[in-house]
Amino acid sequence: MVCERSEVFASACALARAFPLFTHRSSASRRTEKKTVTVEFFLVGQNNGPIEVATLKCLASATEGVRLAARIVDTPCNEMNTDNFLEEIKKVGKDLGITPTIIRDEELKERGFGGIYGVGKAALHPPALAVLSHTPDGATQTIAWVGKGIVYDTGGLSIKGKTTMPGMKRDCGGAAAILGAFKATVKQGFKDNLHAVFCLAENAVGPCATRPDDIHVLYSGKTVEINNTDAEGRLILADGVAYACKDLGADIILDMATLTGAQGIATGKYHAAVLTNNEEWEKACVKAGRNCGDLVHPLVYCPELHFSEFTSAVADMKNSVADRDNTPSSCAGLFIASHIGFDWPGVWVHIDIAAPVHAGERATGYGVALLLSLFGGASEDPLLNMVSPLGCNGDSPTEDMERDSKRRRLV
Repeated sequence: MVCERSEVFASACALARAFPLFTHRSSASRRTEKKTVTVEFFLVGQNNGPIEVATLKCLASATEGVRLAARIVDTPCNEMNTDNFLEEIKKVGKDLGITPTIIRDEELKERGFGGIYGVGKAALHPPALAVLSHTPDGATQTIAWVGKGIVYDTGGLSIKGKTTMPGMKRDCGGAAAILGAFKATVKQGFKDNLHAVFCLAENAVGPCATRPDDIHVLYSGKTVEINNTDAEGRLILADGVAYACKDLGADIILDMATLTGAQGIATGKYHAAVLTNNEEWEKACVKAGRNCGDLVHPLVYCPELHFSEFTSAVADMKNSVADRDNTPSSCAGLFIASHIGFDWPGVWVHIDIAAPVHAGERATGYGVALLLSLFGGASEDPLLNMVSPLGCNGDSPTEDMERDSKRRRLV
């Protein structure tokens, strides 16, 4: 790989996508020897000395994270159900010396997680909320990454058609990316509190399935009238962000999800869509995307004009918009934000990765590189510092900004 030093991180992550781990081709299982791909970097331009061992370790962690996320997304639901996904989370936890917190099945209902429970209750494998927590000494702020982990999406009773359902094994792309990124981030050293929250469910059809017209009480305490069971991702994420806010005391909440088909229309196949309550973070997401190769483009954030799309006569809100021509990707994100409150003083970032999570028939591992870059300013790793939205230009927050709000420190 011939590139400049500033492009090493993005290039390594791009190479990782070219070598997916998952295959069930019979010829692959008959092959006895494992193939090894050796990548050599040749740096050109300024600062073109040899790559340090520490940098190579960071690249190895990042590429492992990308390939882990892609493998989970590529694996079909008969092998990657909620039970198997929890095993993947436990495996990462074991590698890092972290025991996950897991809330499952009826306990979700008892503790008020009406969104996750309502979506997943009809499936053979019960829904779950799982949390991996990294809490180092000296941390000054708390960050929560919340991932949508719908291991399969039939659409529920608002069922998808025969052409739109294939590929819905990929609906866990947000949770998979957060798992890969969390593993790499913690391995490389992270200075702040970091919680990875996984909202896991299978949106199945059955006698226990949620019906349109049902009303669920979500973890935020708000009531939601279901008018579309295929708008399920926002229900589980609403519980996830509310948990991050109420129970984890997060200053910064980022949720990542394959949320809307409309995202691919709004920002295209290659750029994820970002919706946030903070303009600095919006700019930082775009900048981080350019630094790492996981491209991002902003959506319009205007709750005062758009949130009325969810008006319900009998509950606090419906779960799907009245007018599908009125920026549905923005509205879907606003639904999630409403469960922490539009007046919440922290930073909320929503990344919709529905289109870039795959390229054709294959998963891309999208999101891992983006999270590593976006939060690189709080990493102990020099390479991640360099690709963070601050590190690339050598700028840093002013003392006034730090005094003004600790939550802005990363960008």
